[in-house]
Amino acid sequence: MSLRSPLGRVLGTGSARAGTGHFWQQRLSAAALVVLGLWFALALPAVVAAGQGALRAWLAAPVNSTLLILLVAALAWHSSLGVQVVIEDYVHGPLAKLVSLVANRFAHVGAAAAAAFAILRIAFGAMA
Repeated sequence: MSLRSPLGRVLGTGSARAGTGHFWQQRLSAAALVVLGLWFALALPAVVAAGQGALRAWLAAPVNSTLLILLVAALAWHSSLGVQVVIEDYVHGPLAKLVSLVANRFAHVGAAAAAAFAILRIAFGAMA
């Protein structure tokens, strides 16, 4: 039996407002994915049907390559936030949690950077 009051037991355990920023980041990235995903779903089928040359020409347009890089960035950020929540909820060891969170961030940033590099390489027609 504790002599501490209910308020004394919960003080210092964290703020209920700590997740608000994360919540808004997920919602904003989801909204960006809806808009960019619709653009991608409507634009790409006609270009793919036209062949590889048409795809290169389509990606060479600055608007298309920029929007595609924004789609990749929003997708990577949204995915990273979701995986972070899963890690925070289900990985219990402090060291394992820290390593998993760092690996999550590096993996998502690395994948987004590789995708952006590939898009730019195709868009600018770099020689292999």
